Amino acid sequence: MSFRGINTTVIQIRRQVFTEVARMAYANVKGEQANHLMRKIPYTIIPGEEGKLRKDIFLERAIVEERVRLAMGLPTRRMDEHNSVVSGLEDASIADKYYDPPLVNVIKFACNRCPEKLVKVSDLCQGCLAHPCMEVCPKKAITWESGRSIIDQEKCIKCGRCATVCPYNAIVKTERPCAAACGMGAIHSDELGRAEIDYSKCVSCGQCLVNCPFGAIADKGQIYQLIQGFNRGDRIYALVAPAFINQFPGLASTGKLKAALKAVGFYDVVEVAIGADLCTVDEAHDFLEEVPGKLDFMATSCCPAWSMMAKTAFPDLAKNISMTMTPMVFTARMMKQKDPEARMCFIGPCAAKKLEASRRTVRSDVDFVLTFEELAGIIEGKDLDIDLLEVDENEAALCSASAAGRGFAQSGGVAKAVADKIKEWHPDMDVKIASAQGLADCKKLLMLAKAGKYNGYLLEGMGCPGGCVAGAGLDYVQLGIQTGKMAAKILTGEATCQDLPYEVIENYSLYVNSNALAQMGITLPDDLAQEAEEVGATA
Repeated sequence: MSFRGINTTVIQIRRQVFTEVARMAYANVKGEQANHLMRKIPYTIIPGEEGKLRKDIFLERAIVEERVRLAMGLPTRRMDEHNSVVSGLEDASIADKYYDPPLVNVIKFACNRCPEKLVKVSDLCQGCLAHPCMEVCPKKAITWESGRSIIDQEKCIKCGRCATVCPYNAIVKTERPCAAACGMGAIHSDELGRAEIDYSKCVSCGQCLVNCPFGAIADKGQIYQLIQGFNRGDRIYALVAPAFINQFPGLASTGKLKAALKAVGFYDVVEVAIGADLCTVDEAHDFLEEVPGKLDFMATSCCPAWSMMAKTAFPDLAKNISMTMTPMVFTARMMKQKDPEARMCFIGPCAAKKLEASRRTVRSDVDFVLTFEELAGIIEGKDLDIDLLEVDENEAALCSASAAGRGFAQSGGVAKAVADKIKEWHPDMDVKIASAQGLADCKKLLMLAKAGKYNGYLLEGMGCPGGCVAGAGLDYVQLGIQTGKMAAKILTGEATCQDLPYEVIENYSLYVNSNALAQMGITLPDDLAQEAEEVGATA
C-alpha cells in the first residue's frame, strides 16, 4: 500500500528543503555568508524549541541538514565522525558539478529500522475454536497460549498463509516499505537493522525514497548548481519531459509554463516529446533491421531504470536492448547542435535520469537534471506569482511534437508509438507488443523473453508503475492542491469555468472496452469504432 498523493509531513519537508536551497542559491553569496544561510535552513524548516515530529528537535534538524546536503549534491556525513553541515559547500558552489555516486542515499539516523518482513498476531485475535492459522502453517510456528495464537518468529518463514485464512484479519503481514517498493531487491538491513542499499543492484528508480514513511531516503539534486549557472549568466535551455502536461495545472497553457521557466532563469524551453518522435523513428528502423533476422526480440531503451536492470540482471540480453538514444539525449544533442555554447537542463518525473545524465557518454549533452518536484521548489524559492505571469503570444507554444511523442510518458506508450510507425511504413505488418511496469514485473517479462515466449516481439519496460506519469519526481500533492483551488474559485463565485485557463486536445485517442459495452447493451457507431483502440481485454 502506498501513501503517494497524500500531503504528508515527509512531502512537506522535502518541498521546503528544495525551496530553501533555491532561495539560498538565488541569494548568490559565497564564503561565510553562504555558510550562514546553509546553517540557517534547518532552523527555518524546523522552528521552535521542542520536537514535534520525532520528539527530539536536534534529531529533526540533523535529518534536515542531511536532506539539504543531498539536495545540493553533497554526500551524507558519517555518523561516527565530526563534520560540519557546510563541509564541501565551496566545491558545490559551481555551475559545472555533476552528480557524484551514489545518487540515492539512506540517511541512517532517520531510518526507523523497520523489520524486513514480519507476520504478527494483533489484539484482534478472538481465540476462535477453529484456529485455521495453526492448521495451515507449514512450519508449525503457531501455538495456542492464554486463549490466543502466538507466532514463534524463529520458526516463521513469513509466507503469510495464516494471515490469509484468519476470519478476523487479526494477523498482520508487513514488509519494510522501501524494500517492498524496490523491484530490484537492492535494499537489506545493515548490522544495526537500518536500511542499506546494494548499489550493485540499484538502478536509481527512486521508488524507495517516495515510499519511505520516515523520509529516510533521498536522492542528490542539482538545484544549487543550476541556479549558480543562472547567476553566472549561462544560456540554459529547459528540456521539459512529456509528463509535464498534468503536473503543473497552474501553468495550464504551454505558453504560461514557458513564461514561468524563463522567469526563474532559463533562456528558452523545449519539449522533449520532439526527441521522443526521433526516438520512435530510430527504434522502428532498429526493429525492422534486427527482428527476427538478427535478434529474437527487441526491447525499448527509453527508461534508464528498465535499461540498466535489463543489462545488469540479464547481461546475455543486453544486445536485445535498442541502442537508440533516449528522448532526453536526442533533444539535448539537437539543441547543442543549434546552440553549441548553451547548456541543457532536463526536467521530468524521473530520478533515474540523473544517473543517465552522469554517464560519460551523456554528460557532454545534458548538464543538469531536475525532477518536477525540484522545479516546483525553485518556482517557490524564486517567489514567483504564477497568476501575474505575462505570456508572449508570439512564442506561446512549445515545439510541435506529436501526440505519440507525448504518449511516451505512459506505460505502453513507447512501444505503441514504434509499432504505429512501423504500421505506417508497412501497412500489412503487425508488430506484437508486450509491456511491463514496475521493475519486478519488468524482470518477469525478461525472464519469459529469455525462455523464448516473446520471440518476434517488441518489449517495453517502465521502471515506475504506470510509467513516467507516476515517476518518483512527480508532485502529486501540488497537482491536487492546484486543482482544488481552481474548483474553489468556481464554487465561491470568484471565477467561472470560462475564466480559468484550459487547453484543447487536438490529437485525441478514443479507448473502448468492447466486453463492457456489450454487457451494457451499448453499440458504438461505425465511425467511432474504426477510430477506437481496444483496452481492458486480456491477452
